[in-house]
Amino acid sequence: MPDSAPRLILGSGSPRRLELLGQLGLTPHDIRAPDIDETPRKGELPRVYCERITAGKLSAVIADEDDVVLCADTTVAVGRRILGKPADAGEAVQFLHLLSGRRHRVFTALGVRRGARTWFRTCETVVKMKVLSDTEVNGYLATDDWRGKAGAYAIQGPAGAFVSWIGGSFSGVVGLPLHETANVLQAAGLEVWR
Repeated sequence: MPDSAPRLILGSGSPRRLELLGQLGLTPHDIRAPDIDETPRKGELPRVYCERITAGKLSAVIADEDDVVLCADTTVAVGRRILGKPADAGEAVQFLHLLSGRRHRVFTALGVRRGARTWFRTCETVVKMKVLSDTEVNGYLATDDWRGKAGAYAIQGPAGAFVSWIGGSFSGVVGLPLHETANVLQAAGLEVWR
């Protein structure tokens, strides 16, 4: 009997998302990272922004009718302010000082498409960072781990030592909430841990 499982297309170039999919026993058939404008709109709220970017990525990925396409976006927010990927070390320092000693929210929106059907989920996690000293900030900057990371940090890297408390999904902060991802992929007809 032929294998009729749909092909999984990962609409993301993130090595972290690829690794997290592996934890679900999944290897994408192909990786097609969409190139879309991720500029926030004036006054746009972080959750709305994150969901809009995910929907934009999902619609930009070209795939066959029966393919299962998975896209996601992770956004770090302090109040209504969106902290994207820092442009340089100076902006990374600003972000880290803003996060120091306070709670912030991390949204990861994920979208799945198969044919004409789409599924969306958004995971919100609250993260608290310890008060950071200048020595800690400078030491962290020297690792270069802040580059290409929303909010200038990755919880699974050296900055994990700065996180004093988390309420929600650890994998969501990394970039792909595993619980929600497994549920949505199964709804789209893809078996997890096959």
